[in-house]
Amino acid sequence: MQKEKIDSNDFDLKEKVVDIRRVAKVTKGGKRFHFTALAVVGNEDGVIGVALGKSNEVPDAIRKAMEKAKKSLVRVPRQGSTIPHEVIGEHVSSNVMLKPASPGTGVIAGGAVRAVVELAGIHDVLSKVVGSTNPLNVVMAAVNGLLMLRMPEEVARARGKEISELDLPRSYFD
Repeated sequence: MQKEKIDSNDFDLKEKVVDIRRVAKVTKGGKRFHFTALAVVGNEDGVIGVALGKSNEVPDAIRKAMEKAKKSLVRVPRQGSTIPHEVIGEHVSSNVMLKPASPGTGVIAGGAVRAVVELAGIHDVLSKVVGSTNPLNVVMAAVNGLLMLRMPEEVARARGKEISELDLPRSYFD
């Protein structure tokens, strides 16, 4: 399956800076400081992008992160205001568990995961971060989890079955 190219000009994207870090390179003349910014962009309707920007100044790092995130947009499958099924996303030593929630529950998530799911347009979800809580790893784990989601129609088509033959929860048919 080939990843489709999504043009950022087609969407009204919202931007969030999740993390800014000052990193140092130690030389014989002292410490040289640089900045890295982690940014998430999304249209709150199933399209998100994540990127890391690096520069000598904070505003430049943020700008670079936003530009790169707009070039790495992906579609996230959603079922109403939640996700179709439970999923665990992994990245390095961070695991993010995402569970569908009933309407009105809201986003039960920490800062890094919250930024990703809100900008993806998911309004009802439960999440839990296990392992490393490094914001970069948590954001990437959340995105990996969202990319593993499959709609029931897609699963039925891949298995050559009807949707009624799948073992789905009753709430899917309501």
